[in-house]
Amino acid sequence: MTAEETTRFVRLRVELVVEVDDAEALTAAALARIADDEELPGDEQAQAESAVTEDTAEALAYLVDPFDLVSEVPGVELQQASWSTEVVEYDPDSPDWDVDEEDGSEDDEDDRESGTG
Repeated sequence: MTAEETTRFVRLRVELVVEVDDAEALTAAALARIADDEELPGDEQAQAESAVTEDTAEALAYLVDPFDLVSEVPGVELQQASWSTEVVEYDPDSPDWDVDEEDGSEDDEDDRESGTG
């Protein structure tokens, strides 16, 4: 690939911490979305219903769609997306939750070394 071809693709990393203050409403919304999904086969529908009923994080993952984040952004087309959810202990005063701090990932180190980040 030429430099021009590789610069057309951008990896966007977004990390969100949300507070679920009504797990029942979240689960109900996920179940409604599953029920409305006509393309979801019956066995997969049952698995999805079970997952979102048992785990609030799964319910949230079922409702959040990365396509929605960029669908209205002019000049971009989503090529690939993956996302996951997990229940976490959250302490906004902890240095572990400093949003201004680099995450220290290997990719960031590579970017700094190459002068691109």
